[in-house]
Amino acid sequence: MFIASVLGKFTTSRIIVYHCFFKRKYSNSNQIFINGKSYEVDSWTNVTPKIISYIGKNLHLQKSHPLSLLRERITNFFYFHYKNNRGNPLFSVYDNLYPIVTVEQNFDNLLVPEDHVSRNKSDCYYLNSKYLLRGHSSAHENELIQSGLDNFLIFSDVYRRDQIDSSHYPVFHQVEGVRLFLRHELFSLNPDAEGSIDVFEKGVRTETKQEVHTYDAARVVEYSLKSSLTALVRHLFGQKVRWVDAYFPFTHPSFELEMKFNGEWMELLGCGVLEHQTLVKAGVEDKIGWAFGIGLERLAMILYNIPDIRLFWSTDPGFLNQFNVSDINTNVKYKPISIYPPCPNDISFWLPGNADEFSDNDFYDLVRTVAGDVVEQVNLVDKFYHPKKKLYSRTYRIVYRHMEKTLTQEEVNKVHRLVEEAAERSLEVKIR
Repeated sequence: MFIASVLGKFTTSRIIVYHCFFKRKYSNSNQIFINGKSYEVDSWTNVTPKIISYIGKNLHLQKSHPLSLLRERITNFFYFHYKNNRGNPLFSVYDNLYPIVTVEQNFDNLLVPEDHVSRNKSDCYYLNSKYLLRGHSSAHENELIQSGLDNFLIFSDVYRRDQIDSSHYPVFHQVEGVRLFLRHELFSLNPDAEGSIDVFEKGVRTETKQEVHTYDAARVVEYSLKSSLTALVRHLFGQKVRWVDAYFPFTHPSFELEMKFNGEWMELLGCGVLEHQTLVKAGVEDKIGWAFGIGLERLAMILYNIPDIRLFWSTDPGFLNQFNVSDINTNVKYKPISIYPPCPNDISFWLPGNADEFSDNDFYDLVRTVAGDVVEQVNLVDKFYHPKKKLYSRTYRIVYRHMEKTLTQEEVNKVHRLVEEAAERSLEVKIR
């Protein structure tokens, strides 16, 4: 992944492939083929060959990988603390679900509004107007509930178009947890209640409950959710936590859990009481429950002192061998193999049209495709409108830093020129 082809083997053929794909100019067909299946290309298609190449990598399943260790630790926590009447684990685990999903799975089933920003082409990798690479593990929630599951964990890779820096990557990993309750199961969580708890009513929506839920039911589910996740975070980190109100389309009330890290409060996860309509869509009308989602890289970076998200994709034994431990609970702290200097280069260009029609994420994807993981960070440093030329300008600072060697300025200049050429061809900008 660390663009060994930068030096010597890197050719303009990669730019041409990117250009043809991005502009949807195919010589033989207007289809994308992934794992033997074809997808028709249309105006929504924006996924690149580089992003497609990540499908099936499944870092969270690779032995002696930090994400795999974290997956096992979270799984073991739920297996140990939640058991059924026979003493078997209450939660089932799904960790290899296919990443291509429908718009219905990724958005509609989760009540994401039609005009929500998360649906935009600038945020997601679309194969076409009907299919995309999942933007969150919640995309599988409906199908698993429909299959009859009440308690489950989903570990998966997810795909989002985003900025380029040490904590963001277009492919990362999540764990989704769901727990559902029938009326009598809620009562078992609240032994102090006199009589059983009524779950549903025809009421009004407030900040603390949905219109279909009673106050008592919402309170018990919220307590179950918060106590479970507080225990998980303390199990992993042993740090002080706090709860913050939040908003998500598919839960209400919704919360974020924050942890004190390096003297600052840091968000770790989002969660909430499942919107009842999502359960109705899954064919379950007599249950209430909660769900949460956690980014595994964020937790692993804190837990193992990993400074750069690109390291998770390293195949360097010097990185992976540090996590080859016999006990998954070993307190591993990553030790840098070496630290190499950054090489910043600026790129300035005129936009081909209105600034509102240009997406930063299109440029970020181009940089990732051409330069790969040799790029540490891309920042927009300047933009302006030239009244005489009637053109809009953008200037980005690209910070090149190889994870495994020192780059020379000559090597960086080669890659930077390829980025400039690709930008002119694919984005139709004019280099200044």
